[in-house]
Amino acid sequence: QVQLAESGGGSVQAGGSLRLSCASTDDTFTVNCLSWFRQAPGKERERVGTIYTGGGSPDYADSVKGRFTISQDDAKDTVYLQMNSLKPEDTAMYYCAGDGTFSDNDCRSFKSTDFSYWGQGTQVTVSS
Repeated sequence: QVQLAESGGGSVQAGGSLRLSCASTDDTFTVNCLSWFRQAPGKERERVGTIYTGGGSPDYADSVKGRFTISQDDAKDTVYLQMNSLKPEDTAMYYCAGDGTFSDNDCRSFKSTDFSYWGQGTQVTVSS
């Protein structure tokens, strides 16, 4: 079975940084496509970025490009979301989502409804 668990959320002032972690328990090596999503109250879920753990560069939403970085630690089965220069509009519940796919391009095309596995979310609050 696959389980994803986020951690690292918290409260920070604008301009600050946080690093979120998404730890994966994947006994069948199913998941190789992971995305970070966020959802603020009253807003639609937004994809923040995606990484295909089989290779290739992460892909980011325009709203976070240049500020957020996704990385992976295969030894720990963990994907990270480093968030720098945080803004109040980054305030949201952040989720990681995962599934299996065949290529980097396929992974980048995944929408939220395409992901089978989701974590429980971690709250990020940025104050001005």
